[in-house]
Amino acid sequence: MHCLVTCIAINIVNQLLAEISQVIIRPGRQLLGWLLLLALGLLPGALAAQTPGTVAGTLLDQRTRQPLPFANVLLLRLPDSTVVGNAQTLENGSFTLAGVKQGRYLLRAEVLGYQPARRLMALDAATPAVRLGEWLVAPAAVQLGGVVVQGEKAAVVTELGKTVLNVDKDLNSAGGTVADMLQKVPAVAVDENGQVSLRGNASVTLYLDGKPAPSNLRLDQLPASRLETIEVITNPGAQYSAQGTGGIINLVQKKQVQTGWNGDALATVGTRDKYTASLNLNRQVGKFNFFGSADGLNNWFQGSSALQQVATVDGYTTRTDQTGQSARHQINYNLRLGADYAFSDEQRLTLTVQGNKQDFRTTQDFATLLTHATAPPIGLQNQNLEVDNLYTGRIAGNYRRTWVAHPGRELTASATYILDGGTVTTQQRVLDGSANYSRQARQQLLDVTIHLPSAQVDYVQPLDDKRRWGAGLKTDLLVTPGSEELAVQPMAGADFVRQEAGSYHYHYRQFIPQAYGSYQQKAGAWEYQAGLRAEYTGLQAQVLPTGSANQRIFNLFPSATVARTLPHEQRLQLGYSRRLNRPNFLQIIALPIYSDARNYVVGNPDLRPEYTHTVELGHQVAWKATTLNTTLFGRFASQSIQSLRTIDTVATRLSGQPDFITRTSYANFGNTASYGLELSLTQTLTTWWKLTANGSFYHNQVASYTGDGTRANFTGTAYLLSSFSPTKTLAVQASGNYRAPLVVPQGRLLAVYGVDVALRQRLFHDRAALTLRVSDVFNTRRQYTQLAAEGLSTNLQTKYETRVSYLGFTWFLGTHKPAGSIENQPAGDAGGFGG
Repeated sequence: MHCLVTCIAINIVNQLLAEISQVIIRPGRQLLGWLLLLALGLLPGALAAQTPGTVAGTLLDQRTRQPLPFANVLLLRLPDSTVVGNAQTLENGSFTLAGVKQGRYLLRAEVLGYQPARRLMALDAATPAVRLGEWLVAPAAVQLGGVVVQGEKAAVVTELGKTVLNVDKDLNSAGGTVADMLQKVPAVAVDENGQVSLRGNASVTLYLDGKPAPSNLRLDQLPASRLETIEVITNPGAQYSAQGTGGIINLVQKKQVQTGWNGDALATVGTRDKYTASLNLNRQVGKFNFFGSADGLNNWFQGSSALQQVATVDGYTTRTDQTGQSARHQINYNLRLGADYAFSDEQRLTLTVQGNKQDFRTTQDFATLLTHATAPPIGLQNQNLEVDNLYTGRIAGNYRRTWVAHPGRELTASATYILDGGTVTTQQRVLDGSANYSRQARQQLLDVTIHLPSAQVDYVQPLDDKRRWGAGLKTDLLVTPGSEELAVQPMAGADFVRQEAGSYHYHYRQFIPQAYGSYQQKAGAWEYQAGLRAEYTGLQAQVLPTGSANQRIFNLFPSATVARTLPHEQRLQLGYSRRLNRPNFLQIIALPIYSDARNYVVGNPDLRPEYTHTVELGHQVAWKATTLNTTLFGRFASQSIQSLRTIDTVATRLSGQPDFITRTSYANFGNTASYGLELSLTQTLTTWWKLTANGSFYHNQVASYTGDGTRANFTGTAYLLSSFSPTKTLAVQASGNYRAPLVVPQGRLLAVYGVDVALRQRLFHDRAALTLRVSDVFNTRRQYTQLAAEGLSTNLQTKYETRVSYLGFTWFLGTHKPAGSIENQPAGDAGGFGG
């Protein structure tokens, strides 16, 4: 069956692409004829639909003329002020209210940090539709000791099923990382390697500007100043790829659209050699909008760690104790150039080219004490070195077609090509110690090239005043050839000699054609949406000389949402979706990668995808200066993918050394579940003091590594942000976050917590801003991991340099202005390299 579906999907893609080329070249009669044919073929009843009464417009900031996304727009019937319709503005600030009956109305727009906006209007037979065009909204102004303070857009906007972090609006001059920003989202945790998990699930899919992100993108290495917003979607619908059981994180990069020259320049310096700089510009001329950005960082971080492992092999117990220091050097350069061209008010084409270069180097010097059975302890001095030289190239094109006469009707097409690659070199040396240990240095060189082409077409068609359908096609391809070379250095200063036993070549190919359809309907205060997505996965992997893997999988992924608008500006929403977590290629190919001479990671060719069912019940209410979001959620997974650390007894015996070698791999076993409560509260206490708080409390259950039961605990996260505005131009912030202990199949991760403080002074009539911040004031952020397996126990403590002072200066160009609150400042080293 899946072969038939694939053939049909490919045929439709070819036909759509041919038609799109005609749409772009001759958007006249051919376009109307094609859309008419499409409507006739898919929904014969669509031609009989009546033109609905509609109210449409675009909400913009009055000062900057920037779009205001995710604002609430309410339609109240006069004279009794009954709410008869509501909508949220899209990312471009636009909104549409369909199915509006004839009569007199009051239209009200509400945006946190802005003055309420109102419009009176009337719809009749002669004027069934009202198109407002650009609707300008002024920032809220509060009186503070004789000084007028302009309000700003909220730092964190929490909607049902989505959390939006407004990076640029909160503090343009920030130099923190995306991982730092994500600590503000309920149930999000970031580990010492920069790995993000949501509700205890690390299968989170990353998007960059709505498209698949490069495979080597690390959130703890990505400057937050590069981004406009960060969107966290916990329960995606059918229009999103089904990959990612933990949800989707979409990173939206800066792209301004104001007339003339606009932008900002940023420089940040931190204690102990930490430097960041960025430049963002745009220039709008006629139908063209040119935009670009360049940024770079050069940071040094210090750290320490302590590792204790106890293993039993062949009846003998060996204990390893390691303590040491590490030094990390990060260098990252990024350049992005793009252009928009507006063929008309209804058609727009965007082209973007982006390049990134990352160089990471980490050196670990540590002392090792080995205790084998009853033998005297052996002391060693070790050094591990890792050097990553990575690059990314990205080309993207996007075409968007709308119809002014038919609000809500939209066609989009996009294509993206990403080239990832580089080398990862690791070395392990014994510098001093027992004569039983060889002084040979060991080196692994991993050479990787990844090709990621992708193409997508989406179409939305309103049927009448209450119904609409949408459909889309997408194809993702991943091809990666590469090699791993093992070499040894017989003595200090000598050349490294390649070892055939331990060197490999591999080739991995993954092809994923996809198609979806969705249907949405409004009925009074009720709103319904249902969708179905089909995805086929074809996978081929080969590792020479060890073996190969092949997978052919077809899946259907249903999703549904039911929502109701309640009195007093409340909304209740119930959502469901089925999703999957495909293993990445390093989790599948049997390629051993050593982190040091005693520990390595290897893939499992028999690994299969993990599947989840996610249910959410959310409630949103706003009154006066308070906004409260409450969400009950449950996530239930089968064929759960878990990583396992065990003793490699064969390698231990062959090593001839009095210690042991551990092996980390992956397996599907058991079911996992998490369910609980999330809260998000925004409260304005006074005209100069505002609180933002969010948190989660949930039951986390995972399958035990033994396969004969489950492990579970109650865990959660908490975040509190307190913002003060003592003067017109000065803002002060104190924030803290906490992640409770979390169980994993072989053990648990202990709690992590910390406090940050910052202040920001606007200068030169808002042409510049100076920011000072201290991250992890009490130096409490550290990682503790406890693991256990048959014959093996592990305790790892890691402390990276997290207490850092930063001073940043930003200069604003054109109409771009600084925000009025403090967010997204650097928070020290999240740790980890490679990726």
